[in-house]
Amino acid sequence: PEWVRGANAMGRAMDLLRVVPLDERSLLEAATANTGLDDFGDDDWREPFRILLDDLERHAALHLVGRLMTRSDLLVHLEGRLRVVDWLKRHPEVEREKVDAPVFVVGLPRSGTTIMEEILGADPNARSVRMWEAKFPVPPPRPDDPKPDPRIARAEALVGLQDAITPEWATMHKVGGELPVECIEFTYSSFVSYAFSASFHVPNYTRWVAANDHRSAFLWHEKILKLLQSGWKPAHWLLKGPTHLPVLPALFERYPDARLVLMLRDPVKATASVVDVSGTLFYMRSDDTSLNKPHGQFIDGHPAVMALQRVIDWSEAGTIPRDRIQAVPYLEFFADPARGLEKLYA
Repeated sequence: PEWVRGANAMGRAMDLLRVVPLDERSLLEAATANTGLDDFGDDDWREPFRILLDDLERHAALHLVGRLMTRSDLLVHLEGRLRVVDWLKRHPEVEREKVDAPVFVVGLPRSGTTIMEEILGADPNARSVRMWEAKFPVPPPRPDDPKPDPRIARAEALVGLQDAITPEWATMHKVGGELPVECIEFTYSSFVSYAFSASFHVPNYTRWVAANDHRSAFLWHEKILKLLQSGWKPAHWLLKGPTHLPVLPALFERYPDARLVLMLRDPVKATASVVDVSGTLFYMRSDDTSLNKPHGQFIDGHPAVMALQRVIDWSEAGTIPRDRIQAVPYLEFFADPARGLEKLYA
């Protein structure tokens, strides 16, 4: 849009590193000042956080609006982390909560995980994490809280910026303050997440995430669910995360009784859509469209094949429990959703 191009044109005349700083000290000081808190919990998030910041400065080529968005997002993640750590210290009973048999919808990105979560979310026994809860989980919402919760409007304003900056995004993935979200929305603050690589050119960070286990991310994931259910415990959690596919052993290590809905869509169509979406997310924050070229490798299908092959290998080796993974072929399911749901629930 014209207003974004105008702002970015002005930004090219500025010293953006100092006008919109993304260094560790500035971010931590701002998060501490905004919350009045200074305990970020365990230090396992600091190394990936620092690698991410270094890549954002050296490789991401952020324009003015992109830097403003990125600083805002990083502060939301850091402030959320501070508030969660503080809440758990003041309410130690929350850690005694047990997350029983959560259901995860997984699959290649763009394979129908969102619509499946929405369908299964119609079950009143299921509870999904909504955008406003993911961004602002403290204090945990309770059924008798005054309505509407003011955090909904704040979340709406933040996610609405994406559509305002890049209107194409609204046609690709609907987001809203009260809509269910992927697990990445509340594991951002663990700073171990493939989600950053989908939005920025951060090659060193991407390699670090791929080379390290995700135990700390799933530990943080569980802390958030325990915190949220301390105000309202569902019959079961219904969660979604295409980025869980490469790290299913870590998921089952944290949640041994988890149940998975594995969406299977034509990998060529799914991966082509990933490139389209990722290009839009990159362009939301950078004018350098060449940064997204490495994502073109996904068109050949090899990474998608390998991702699915790993799931098969883990399943056959007993690394992950085969009997709790229900594969759902995309076209077969939507040809007869009622029959598909009967099979899935059975």
